[in-house]
Amino acid sequence: MRNILGLASVTLMLAVGQALFKQVGMSIRGVPISEALLVVLRQPLFYVSLLIYGLATLLWIWILSRVPLSQAYPWVALTIFVVALFGWWFFGERPSPAFWLGLALVMMGVVITQYGAGSR
Repeated sequence: MRNILGLASVTLMLAVGQALFKQVGMSIRGVPISEALLVVLRQPLFYVSLLIYGLATLLWIWILSRVPLSQAYPWVALTIFVVALFGWWFFGERPSPAFWLGLALVMMGVVITQYGAGSR
């Protein structure tokens, strides 16, 4: 149970980090590339994103010390789903029906890999 909670936490942390990176990215729209780095470096959310990613990486290393990589890694694919939902809810992004179909296939693959991992 602790491993599943850790895997779910990494998934959520990566998705939150991506949403925050998107917010930072929106702050440099229309900014010349020569100035964009300075604008990004002034954004507190950039550092929060890096912190979240750093913590997710440390948690991931801990998880990998306890769970086979082939069983743990499909959880990273779940990040695609959470990030798509965040993009929809927070940024008004509207993925195409083909995107959602592809995502459903990925999610089915994650379920199949996790089911197979539990039967060993």
